[in-house]
Amino acid sequence: MDNFVLKPNQSVVNKSNIFKMMQKHQFKDYQDFWNWSVTKRAEFWDETIQNLNLVFSKKYKTVLDVSTGVETPIWLKEAQLNIVDSCFNNSPQAIALVYQKEGGILTNVTQQNLENLVNQIANSLRQAGIKQGDAIAIDMPMTLEAVAIYLAGIKAGTPIVTIADSFTPNEIEVRLKIAHPKLIFTQDYLLRAGKTLPLFDKICQAKAPKAIVIKATNQAVNLRLGDVYWNDFLVSDTVFESVKQNPETLITVLFSSGTTGAPKAIPWNHTTPIKGASDAYYHHDIQKNEVVCWPTNLGWMMGPWLVFAALINKATIALYDGAPLDTEFGRFVQDAKVTMLGVIPSIVKHWKTSTCMEGLDWNAIKCFSSTGEVSNPTEMEYLMKLAGGKPVIEYCGGTEIGGGYVTSTLVQDNIPSTFSTQALGTEFVLLNDENRSSKKGEVFMIPPTMGLSNTLLNRDHHQEYFEGTPNYKNQLLRRHGDAMQQLENGYYKAEGRVDDAMNLGGIKIGSVQIEGVINSLDFVKESVAIAAAPKGGGPSLLVVYYVEVLSTLSDEERLKKAQKIITTQLNPLFKVSDLIKIDALPRTASNKVMRRKLRADYELKMT
Repeated sequence: MDNFVLKPNQSVVNKSNIFKMMQKHQFKDYQDFWNWSVTKRAEFWDETIQNLNLVFSKKYKTVLDVSTGVETPIWLKEAQLNIVDSCFNNSPQAIALVYQKEGGILTNVTQQNLENLVNQIANSLRQAGIKQGDAIAIDMPMTLEAVAIYLAGIKAGTPIVTIADSFTPNEIEVRLKIAHPKLIFTQDYLLRAGKTLPLFDKICQAKAPKAIVIKATNQAVNLRLGDVYWNDFLVSDTVFESVKQNPETLITVLFSSGTTGAPKAIPWNHTTPIKGASDAYYHHDIQKNEVVCWPTNLGWMMGPWLVFAALINKATIALYDGAPLDTEFGRFVQDAKVTMLGVIPSIVKHWKTSTCMEGLDWNAIKCFSSTGEVSNPTEMEYLMKLAGGKPVIEYCGGTEIGGGYVTSTLVQDNIPSTFSTQALGTEFVLLNDENRSSKKGEVFMIPPTMGLSNTLLNRDHHQEYFEGTPNYKNQLLRRHGDAMQQLENGYYKAEGRVDDAMNLGGIKIGSVQIEGVINSLDFVKESVAIAAAPKGGGPSLLVVYYVEVLSTLSDEERLKKAQKIITTQLNPLFKVSDLIKIDALPRTASNKVMRRKLRADYELKMT
């Protein structure tokens, strides 16, 4: 199974965006193209900006200025732009978005109609007293309205704070306190797999600011003083001139859990979407009027990524408002003629187990993409076969990168669960425990790269990413925290995290956050949470070790209580796979918990 290789389709290769660039520069070998992209970074990004037809009200003086050092590069110096203008470069009658509600019908939205809605919302924000620079929040599913609100806020110069709709009130409140939005957009209920789940109620419990509430049901909700229904908020004016800004102006606040305490608040500016759109253009080969689907949420990086990756490349966003876990979602992919389908490995595992996607016509798919978790080769090969043998673009990056650092292409052999290349315009090195270049080790980015964050709202950016990083060939390195292995064929394989963060169901969270919740259980004295790799690879398992406070509860009852508190305090999507009692947590001489040792011991036990 590990030796399965899908050869590139020569017809697809010849039409690909990568091949066009290689021909332009007379590169015969892909590796030569990648080398050029990182040794001539300014030239690469300048040409990429031209390929993407980005719109500027004032052209940049230089693409890249590193006079203050690679830790704080200046991209697109002296330019003025609003990145949303680059999202409406297609024909007014082109399909910008296609959507379907669970149990509903397929609906097309033209570029003109989407832009009109965006302008209505931008004017409505002004009418509601929201000024340029005021932050607004979105906590709702990935719908037509959510996409339009997101674009409207940026177009109006009001940064968007994005919060995933799966979070508990406690986690929503934490994020609102960090970002201080003046207004929040939400929905009365979430409709998922036949269930009606309260969302506005969670917003209220989180002590959110004034809410604009979209009705998804006919059920009554008790609005607070000042809250407004969507239809009462929206004005009719469909003309709005975008606010032109410096490229480094804040447009979005996203959250990514670090290894301690509260989540990191990561700012995106007008240059960050260029990285995602570049990855989409080259690595996912998204082209004009193709259809891009990725079940996600604006609270996760892939939500904004999807918006910009599709629209800047003049493609269609495909949105399914429901759980992507049964045949109805598969029929949506079929009927919308999706050409690029993104997944997290956990979803593919469910599809394989349930066989719910078999027998559908997915021949329109040109490629898949997988991110968020370590994938399993068997499941990825199964995914390929669902569309008659189409490649899977493995894609790994981060919110603070704005896209991927390691990925695949359509012009190279595709091998399940491996990455064929470092991302174009992006470079990293693997270092072992002795800080020497290695085929297996920790990922360190080599800046500068378009999209890399320069600041954090609630942390010291230098301390988080640069302080204490080793020197490599006289180049400053940037910490990332992933572990990778480079295989004999030059490809890469993900090996999880080296720090105390973990990816669970495509959601990144710190061990400390999980442990803080588990420690509040009456039978727990102290605990440590690890993400263990299952035998054969695939999504990480959440395993919790704990030291007992004397209790009469059975092991089964303890596991149920642990699962319940994780579900209610952190995220209902997290599953505790194992709860293990130990006499004492293993610690170093400096009293630090040895999470790596516990992870290694557990994974050894599973083999």
